[in-house]
Amino acid sequence: MEKANMSFPKAFVFLGFSEFPWLERPLFAVVLVSYFLTLLGNSSIILLSLVDPRLQTPMYFFLDNLSLLDLGVTSTIVPQLLTNLWGPDKTIASWGCLTQVYLFNWTACAECILLAMMAIDRYVAICQPLQYTLIMRPWVCVQMAAASWCSGLANSLLQTTFTLQLSLCGHQTLDHFFCEVPVLIKLA
Repeated sequence: MEKANMSFPKAFVFLGFSEFPWLERPLFAVVLVSYFLTLLGNSSIILLSLVDPRLQTPMYFFLDNLSLLDLGVTSTIVPQLLTNLWGPDKTIASWGCLTQVYLFNWTACAECILLAMMAIDRYVAICQPLQYTLIMRPWVCVQMAAASWCSGLANSLLQTTFTLQLSLCGHQTLDHFFCEVPVLIKLA
């Protein structure tokens, strides 16, 4: 017989905006419009930088990666939020919650590290302008972006693994609108 982690429930219930049920439909509309604008904006940044050869520089390479990560962060949280705002069922399966924790941590952490890499790129551009093209070669940019993505992945794997080890007590109600580590730690 397989040994399962019995401390993790089968599902979680989001409280989210349950104190203000009359706000759920207007919030749904606002969040949906914002989500579509986010998808449109980030997709257009990626598309424009791929189409226009003048925008194929290290700065726009990093902006493409930042747009991809932003798409990942918003697509991890917003669909579940929209589902909770629209319908009466405000639950998420435990595997869905853990997947959301994993993907959110991965993309959010990678986004923070990528912003640091972008700061290094701008530092080199400002402080070493004559050597910028020599220092920030395409392969270096790819390595910096890959380091961001891989660091976020490693951090997320670690946090999600430790979150699985938590013994959750009592109720499975999350006073939030999506799954993240601090909310799950509160249940422990």
